[in-house]
Amino acid sequence: MDTASPSANFSHTTVLLNEAVDGVLNAPDGIYVDGTFGRGGHSRLLLSKLGPAGRLIAIDRDPEAIAAATDGPDRIADPRFSIVHSAFADMRVQLNRLGIEQVQGVLLDLGVSSPQIDNPERGFSFRFSGPLDMRMDTSRGESAADFLARADERQIAEVIKDYGEERFASQIAKALVARRESDAGPVRSTDELAELVARAVKTREAGQNPATRTFQALRIHVNAELEELEQGLVAALSLLSTGGRLAVISFHSLEDRIVKNFIGGHSKQTVDRRAMFAPEKALALTALARIKPSEAEVAANPRSRSAVLRVAERTDAPLPAEHQKRRRGG
Repeated sequence: MDTASPSANFSHTTVLLNEAVDGVLNAPDGIYVDGTFGRGGHSRLLLSKLGPAGRLIAIDRDPEAIAAATDGPDRIADPRFSIVHSAFADMRVQLNRLGIEQVQGVLLDLGVSSPQIDNPERGFSFRFSGPLDMRMDTSRGESAADFLARADERQIAEVIKDYGEERFASQIAKALVARRESDAGPVRSTDELAELVARAVKTREAGQNPATRTFQALRIHVNAELEELEQGLVAALSLLSTGGRLAVISFHSLEDRIVKNFIGGHSKQTVDRRAMFAPEKALALTALARIKPSEAEVAANPRSRSAVLRVAERTDAPLPAEHQKRRRGG
């Protein structure tokens, strides 16, 4: 568990705040889901624009985010608001437990928040010395240190290559295993990992720390982020009512590719050359927007520079058969 207080002073600037809220909100008295509460930037603005009959269900798997929403001076005391400790991939199950079967909008702000990055005890950043944890939900699961202590060289290399797109993945994995088998033992801290990676990476893009890609890869693996995103998008689509909106902010190409392909797969006709005269498929989404931060936002918050917001709207077409099965399956 973390030793840092949930109320510790780690600031967070919400990326694409107005663009995301304006993109997802099109019926003030509807029910909305903020699947990644973080420190509540999107939720607070959404609540300010909701009507009296509106409702906002927030979700987060970080216990500190839950504490920020429910305790202390910054808690959200609004009868239209509730928050659930869960991964957003399980949003449909969680909302069904609340008696909610359809919503007017789902907002997802992917990746790691500034309070998580800036707290050394969370282990997300090579800029701080701390335990190599990286779990978004510190109450369960395997830490990055535990994974590196047990995984074989091939597994480590695959994670770093696939999720970090790191061309020196094999060299880094080899160095990690060699370190583990030495008297020093496995790496257990962020600075130990960053120093080892720096020795294994021979070249790197100007201005990028050698450990950037490895830290990203381990974080994605430990939290199963891409799997959660794929499942969360399916859950969101199954919840949206006709005219409901899906708004997703991603921060790297692996995430954005999944979002782009999901929206494209449900909003564009494809031609199967083996069945040229097959009837067109029913399209469950209409793609509305792709938005990048303004120059002013990037200047004020450099962490926003890689962000991409995609917005889509639910049509009145029936869900694809595979999604209907998942909805019935709970």
